[in-house]
Amino acid sequence: MDLKIIPLGGLGEIGLNMMVIEYDEYIFIIDAGIMFPEDYMLGVDIVIPLMDYIKQKKNNILGLVLTHAHEDHIGAVPYLLKIVNVPIYATSFTLGMLKAKLEECTLLSAITFNEISPEKKLEIGPFELDFIRVNHSVIDGVAVAIRTPLGVIIHTGDFKINLSANDGSITDINKFALYGQKGVLALLSDSTNVEREGFTLSDQQIGDSIEKIFSRSNGRIIIALFASNIARIQQVINICESRGRKVFINGRSIETSSNIAKSLGYLKIPDGMLLDITKLSDIPDSKITIVITGSQGEPMSALARISSGTHKYIKVKQEDTIILSSKFIPGNEKAIYHIINSLYRKGADVIYEMISDIHVSGHAFQEELKLMIKLTKPKYFIPIHGEYRHLVLHTRIAAQIGLPQENILLAENGRVISFNHNGASINESVISGRVLVDGKGVGDVGRSVLKERRALSEDGLVAVTLGIDEATGIIIYGPKLLSKGFIFENETGHLLEDAKCVILEIVEDSLPIDKPEKLNKIRSEVQSNLRQYFKIAIKRRPVIMPFIFTI
Repeated sequence: MDLKIIPLGGLGEIGLNMMVIEYDEYIFIIDAGIMFPEDYMLGVDIVIPLMDYIKQKKNNILGLVLTHAHEDHIGAVPYLLKIVNVPIYATSFTLGMLKAKLEECTLLSAITFNEISPEKKLEIGPFELDFIRVNHSVIDGVAVAIRTPLGVIIHTGDFKINLSANDGSITDINKFALYGQKGVLALLSDSTNVEREGFTLSDQQIGDSIEKIFSRSNGRIIIALFASNIARIQQVINICESRGRKVFINGRSIETSSNIAKSLGYLKIPDGMLLDITKLSDIPDSKITIVITGSQGEPMSALARISSGTHKYIKVKQEDTIILSSKFIPGNEKAIYHIINSLYRKGADVIYEMISDIHVSGHAFQEELKLMIKLTKPKYFIPIHGEYRHLVLHTRIAAQIGLPQENILLAENGRVISFNHNGASINESVISGRVLVDGKGVGDVGRSVLKERRALSEDGLVAVTLGIDEATGIIIYGPKLLSKGFIFENETGHLLEDAKCVILEIVEDSLPIDKPEKLNKIRSEVQSNLRQYFKIAIKRRPVIMPFIFTI
């Protein structure tokens, strides 16, 4: 009987993490995440994994295990639950964040939630799961050691090896090493930061950098960060406590995550320190710290509204110090720099990753990745969580450490990694891919729609309205041309007037209109001839929408 590992997302991209573990007819899933749309995905809100394989096997699925609370690991859970209602296993903070998400989707009541912890093992069918504490940029993250009939598989989740974490979430290297001594069949390891040499910065270094900023600031401090970064929020709280500052937390997502963390005891705020944003004007500026969302330039975030001057309570002042304590996610740079420039124009001092050590990645650098392999001593190595170049570079690190090349398995989404008593192989494939979510539409935006949106965004639209007398063939309305996103009609009116001549010639050549197919022929020729005309005249190819009818 083969043990199968089937990635449905996360191997070939950053995000979209979803992994199927299968033995005989028993299946469980690790993570169900989203990916944010790439530049060419115009109008798309999020991307989720294609779950056709889940649909095929839904009667065999025993549960969903979540490694941590980031969107690229839990964001697709609502879409998975619409396919199959399975028990969910996660740590307390991850469950809290997931429940808040499912409550918005009205999916909360029918789901079975099970809290897991590194202190207790879990049996699912023929699998025994042991959870290992890992340090990441969100609290309560775990790796999973999976005991199977063929051996132990370790899935690291997202991790870094930070021995100075001040929130009790130090990666448990002793437990990884213990499994390494007993024997590990395969290690599936996070590849996100494989291009970065050395070790990640320590949380203590980041805390020291932030405290130095506090020490030289005489005005308000506004710090923007990821809503889920509870450890960083706690650092800010601790600094504020020592300096007698009051704290205001503003932004829907960060208020939700903070409340969940506080209720679970992960976030400790002294009595009287946390105030409602409506009380902001009651406190001297030198005693104010505001923790907000928007470090990625999100258009409706608190930081974006502050930079544009539209925030109801927070207006930028000359002595404000604004800290962006997060990494710039690729693709967000323009939006972030636009906000930074706007804040500078309003007189604030802005501090961000490029000019100060105020953020540390949650993903292991090269030396930590090497250490993970050395600790676990796997027979087989499988890089996960990364674009293809990350996976390739991670395989090279494994080879440098001494793993045999034939035991390093480079897979992509949909490829089936099979283990049996004869060894391991990647021979089969299952259907995998991406599903685009646009508003309430799931999967109804495909390549053709994206192509049309791209054409509209680049060259605009010209609508043609024309009414023809059915009996005589005489034009009784139009042709009327309406341009959107194409040209300024008052400045190049002759272009549209000449285009009308093109339309009239087509109609004249097609008379009489004695058959229905003649009207279709006119529409087709108007569309193609106008596109050709505009291409020659102005080097553009707008979308042509012909509304031609008989009366």
